[in-house]
Amino acid sequence: MYELNQVAGNSYFIQSPAKIGLVKTGDQDVVLIDSGNDKDAGRKVKKILAANGWRLTAIFNTHSNADHIGGNSFLQRQTGCRIFAPGIEQAFTRYPLLEPSFLYGGYPCKDLRHKFLLAQESPAEELTPEVLPEGMSMLSLPGHFFHMCGFRTADDVIYLADCLSSRETLEKYRIGFIYDIGAYLKTLEMVKGLEAKRFVPAHADVTEDIVPLAQYNIDSVREIGDVIVELCAQPLCFEALLQKLFQRYELVMNFEQYALVGSTVRSYLSWLKDAGRLSARFEDSMLLWERT
Repeated sequence: MYELNQVAGNSYFIQSPAKIGLVKTGDQDVVLIDSGNDKDAGRKVKKILAANGWRLTAIFNTHSNADHIGGNSFLQRQTGCRIFAPGIEQAFTRYPLLEPSFLYGGYPCKDLRHKFLLAQESPAEELTPEVLPEGMSMLSLPGHFFHMCGFRTADDVIYLADCLSSRETLEKYRIGFIYDIGAYLKTLEMVKGLEAKRFVPAHADVTEDIVPLAQYNIDSVREIGDVIVELCAQPLCFEALLQKLFQRYELVMNFEQYALVGSTVRSYLSWLKDAGRLSARFEDSMLLWERT
């Protein structure tokens, strides 16, 4: 873990729970794509920088989930680098309490206020194409989170952030976190049409051919949607539906999973309702979901 891997030319990644991209922009200057999940990740990245005699000039955050911005604060204090994040992700990076609050739907209890969901705040600037090094471009990858983006480097390497998961992850957890189901599916269809020398997903292996994994993710999302519609053959409130999904896929309920999977299921319900596959009504002061 935390080994430096060269993908092509000046494009690298640091193996970690969420891959950290590293791009050389000069003889000694480098930029990072995300920073890991906490200050310990930041320390390990700093050691890699020092061992290679590199100077960190900027961190480009793909999105604001804690496992991607957790090393920001430490690395900025140590190196003076600038930090950038796109769109709404900038606000979440500057005010990270927004993440567990958003997931839970209210002020998060202590069980949700930890480094997995709550990073240290960092003064992110707005990420725009103009601030990127020469030869590096942004790709809009909405769906997993609000304004998530990826990057293409001059070496024709594409960093895909969290726009798809590995087969192993999906087979184990079944319901991956997604903010906007419709946007997520459109992003995956777009990714299937991309061409590059290498693709670097944050939570899957580096590959030359992203199409099979992208299609597997699409199929998995549509399967979950079909299961939700099936379970709603009889009217169900959200809590009952969530329980049935956890039982169906043998998931373990805790506060983290309640927030992450629960938020995702609400997103599925919105997507299915907007598509006309589910209807919703209020009965006895309860919101019920039912197959149309």
